[in-house]
Amino acid sequence: MAEQTERSFQKQPTVFLNRKNISLKAKKGKALRYVRNVGLGFKTPKEATEGTYIDKKCPFTGNVSIRGRILSGIILKMKMQRTIVIRRDYLHYIRKYNRFEKRHKNLSVHMSPCFRDVSIGDQVIVGECRPLSKTVRFNVLKVTRSARGKKQFQKF
Repeated sequence: MAEQTERSFQKQPTVFLNRKNISLKAKKGKALRYVRNVGLGFKTPKEATEGTYIDKKCPFTGNVSIRGRILSGIILKMKMQRTIVIRRDYLHYIRKYNRFEKRHKNLSVHMSPCFRDVSIGDQVIVGECRPLSKTVRFNVLKVTRSARGKKQFQKF
């Protein structure tokens, strides 16, 4: 059974819960769950296949397709529910001085509950999807643990 933390009943729309033949469910020993491969060489996390969370905006268990850009960044803030802010550092060329300057952009990203033990400063790879809210247009696809601080410039 899924984790029921919201006021409305949470379920995956592609899974039928009221199966009459209960013997099939007892043989398998686990609940029915919709999981898919997002493609592009990204593996589905084990927590997505074995977990009980319900997230309609998750690229592995929900109704979101990854298309468009694949970006990377560092986790900056984790104060929202299922949404994080990542920092993307880049270099901007100034032609007059024939030099580069450091710049950054912050990006709001949806992070599925299948990624556990994530902390500020970790490296994430995100993929573009349809707009999930006013500011969120990306989904976390992969998390790489990092021992660095939260606001260091990654190029050097």
